[in-house]
Amino acid sequence: MPTRAKSAPKSKVSPLKKKTSSKKMRKIFVLDTSVILYDHNSIMNFAEHDVAIPITVLEELDEFKKGSDTKNYEARQFIRLLDKKAGEKNINEWISLNGGSKGKFKVIMDIRAAEQDALQIFGVSKNDHKILNAAINLATLEPERKVILVTKDINLRLKAKALNVIAEDYETGKIKDLEGLYTGKTTVEDFNQDLIDELYKKHLLTEDNLESFALSQKWESNHFYILKGDKSSTLSFYNANTKSLEQVDKKSFYGIKPRNAEQTFALHAIANSDVKLVTLSGVAGTGKTLLALAGALEQRRDYKQIYLARPIVPLSNKDIGFLPGDMKAKINPYMQPLWDNLKFIKNQFNESDKEFKQIDEMVQSEKLLVTPLAYIRGRSLSNVIFIVDEAQNLTPHEVKTIITRAGENSKFIFTGDVRQIDTPYLDEQSNGLSYLIDKVKGNHLFAHVLLEKGERSELANLANDLL
Repeated sequence: MPTRAKSAPKSKVSPLKKKTSSKKMRKIFVLDTSVILYDHNSIMNFAEHDVAIPITVLEELDEFKKGSDTKNYEARQFIRLLDKKAGEKNINEWISLNGGSKGKFKVIMDIRAAEQDALQIFGVSKNDHKILNAAINLATLEPERKVILVTKDINLRLKAKALNVIAEDYETGKIKDLEGLYTGKTTVEDFNQDLIDELYKKHLLTEDNLESFALSQKWESNHFYILKGDKSSTLSFYNANTKSLEQVDKKSFYGIKPRNAEQTFALHAIANSDVKLVTLSGVAGTGKTLLALAGALEQRRDYKQIYLARPIVPLSNKDIGFLPGDMKAKINPYMQPLWDNLKFIKNQFNESDKEFKQIDEMVQSEKLLVTPLAYIRGRSLSNVIFIVDEAQNLTPHEVKTIITRAGENSKFIFTGDVRQIDTPYLDEQSNGLSYLIDKVKGNHLFAHVLLEKGERSELANLANDLL
């Protein structure tokens, strides 16, 4: 054992060394623009650790601050937050975020690294490379502290790792277990046949009925069950308000008949007046949008308007402004899937049928309105059914923004496939639909159904299964 270790008892460690040791424990997180556009409040979500913002990020945010899209809102909110936190202080120096348990923040001005310059290594003067240099410079200036680049850009994380820079995804708003994501339904094998017979007879089982058989099944609020007995099976739903198990019947909604148990559950959830928030997830062809629209049309008399909306995801990363025509002409290509579903429902009837004519009348009078999501910010939506299609392309903050628009007697239906992400910086675990399902499950106002069986066509099922 070295003599130096013997001559330095623990009781003689100086307070200065203790302070340095504590400082080593605090990390420095360097934020990329993608993180801020995903969550403007991200700077506050790193506990006691410090946060650094490269000047290049502020320059990029300046380009995003104008516009009505959510990313524009996030950029503006972050700039305001940073200005408020900085006050009269110099943002080139460390500034306390909140005092107490929160860390500090500062803006990094250096865009060229002394040791390994990303601009030279990659041979291109890109903003991503300047952000990499900022992280490299900070690690050089703070050799005793762990510097981590946080970005939702997978390619930037790979480039960082190529330069031996620690890089991570932004984890706030990201669910942990996608495979364990709530499905909204359970199949119960070997269920008591007497109870199934009772359910067929009375259409519900009270809490006393369930307790008398000492069932080990844990009944969940607004959860759907496929109960299988010795001789027969049935579909059911647990009503948390009445604490009873209710039978679910297959019903036709505005000409659309459910083709499997999950579709039956979906229409039941949409028609349930006690449920104010419904999510439907599943791969293409499972009928998510069609069921939502048919269920909404069936309840048209109970609501003032039906809104159909979906996020606009420009192709080839081109802004919607590049398209010719007025605003209606620009957004129609993105809304076409909604019109296709509406046309399919109309075609369930003859042109002379009142249901056929009602749909046209609802569109003309704007009782049924197809609109981009960007148009609802700041509005209060009362007495409406609001259907949000392709919700997996929304961030958790965007989903929250939409739901907080809910006024009296409003119902919101979100549909999408959590494995089909069309926007950069979102993935299966961080998109708004996955986040919503994971956070709201079990609430008495919420119901969810995972649709697994494709019903569009045999060819569509073949593609989903084998391609």
